Amino acid sequence: MARGEVILAIDQGTSSTKALLVDRHGHVLASASAPLGQTHPRPGWVEQSPAEVLASVTAATRSCLDGHDPALVAAVGISNQRESMLLWERSTGEPVTPIISWQDRRTAARCASLVADGFGETVRDVTGLPLDPMFSATKGAWLLDHADPDRSRSRNGDLCLGTVDSWLLSRFGGEHLIEIGNAARTQLLDARAGRWDPGLLEVFGIPSQVLPRVVASTGPFPTVRGLPPLPDGVPVAAVLGDSHAALFAHAGWRPGRVKATYGTGSSVMALSQDTTAADTGLCRTIAWATGTESGAIAHAVEGNILSAGSTLRWLAETVGRTPAELADLADGASSDGVHLVPAFGGLAAPWWDSNAQATLVGMTLATRLPQIARAALESIAFQVEDVVAAAGPHEVLLADGGAAANPTLMQIQADISGRKVHQSLVSDLSAIGAAHLAGLTCGLWTQSELEEFDRPVRVFSPRTGAAERRRTRTAWHQAVARARATDQPTCDKPTDPPLTGGTP
Repeated sequence: MARGEVILAIDQGTSSTKALLVDRHGHVLASASAPLGQTHPRPGWVEQSPAEVLASVTAATRSCLDGHDPALVAAVGISNQRESMLLWERSTGEPVTPIISWQDRRTAARCASLVADGFGETVRDVTGLPLDPMFSATKGAWLLDHADPDRSRSRNGDLCLGTVDSWLLSRFGGEHLIEIGNAARTQLLDARAGRWDPGLLEVFGIPSQVLPRVVASTGPFPTVRGLPPLPDGVPVAAVLGDSHAALFAHAGWRPGRVKATYGTGSSVMALSQDTTAADTGLCRTIAWATGTESGAIAHAVEGNILSAGSTLRWLAETVGRTPAELADLADGASSDGVHLVPAFGGLAAPWWDSNAQATLVGMTLATRLPQIARAALESIAFQVEDVVAAAGPHEVLLADGGAAANPTLMQIQADISGRKVHQSLVSDLSAIGAAHLAGLTCGLWTQSELEEFDRPVRVFSPRTGAAERRRTRTAWHQAVARARATDQPTCDKPTDPPLTGGTP
């Protein structure tokens, strides 16, 4: 193999960092994964250590390149967890705060206050996103309130506020940058123009000096340094949010494609030319941009689900089983009318209800673990279908992510939705998508060659009739209504613990 013949793809996710080596034909030569933990200082709070995230990237890279000549790497592609945010010092690069995860709900009360003050429609119109604590803006404001309350250090340029892609790029090359698709998830970006919106910076109390420069998904990015055994100077050729990268790996630029990524949470995404703020419960966002002109921006609609694979993990930990054992129990079982609504931190698309509470309904004295396990799997499929239905008519759903490897879940999804489900037989599609765009950018393959790459799938067809689907979805929506029927406050306001230099 000639020098510069492979792409190193790094997928920095919520629970692990994965690394792949992809050759010029799109084949995966090697892969590795490094686990990543998180902490929960208070109910609804989710944090990660910036140092641990960086260490997991280094560990996955080193393991992936073991036995391979690092000089073969032509470029690096990065996909990353989105919306998570942290602060670090510009001069030293040292983190000032932990990473507040995209799952974190500590700013729910702040979001509710902004909505009450009439900012909800403005934020949605400019950014395409509802005011919800999943997005980064209120996280950034919270971090600044605690680390730089008068914003003096921010305005002086002493601090950097950024998402995970920004953090990694700063460690690799020292520049404070953010990829446009990730920037679109901060709730600070004008999604039509692709630039920070001054009015929203004022609303959220975030000085422009603390924010990164917005660049296209193809850069320009800095070269990599300090990522052994990769030699310093290898270019970063592509950066994409994880869901965006998975859509790219599905050849999502083709018309009529909608995909669902089944991970800790779930993301349903499809390209769309409509940039209006239609009230469908979905978000407008930017999938990617492959140049500097406005026409190079690929717009998309997306619906986010907070709890997908994490629902099964929660149940497994609760009953002392593994997720695989629960999936086996659910296979062939009936939920017998039991519904689990996994609103552990509220509900996201299409409901956007931070007050919703996790609910288990329909149980009788005959209910046993197989019925509850089945209800847990069905909750994932019901949530995905709610979003896909809001995204418009699609006959086929493209599925990827760790939980998508479960054939029982995929059949449940087909039965509930009445659509064919194309389960990707290639794992790690977020990393694959980052590799595809990086290879395209550095000239390792052409667009026509990329079109010809093999994308094998297993097809699941519906086995239920329309009447049965209507009945089950009606029962599901009744359970959702019960989960949302609460007078509980959005969030208490306890005394906040001090921040501790990037360590949760």
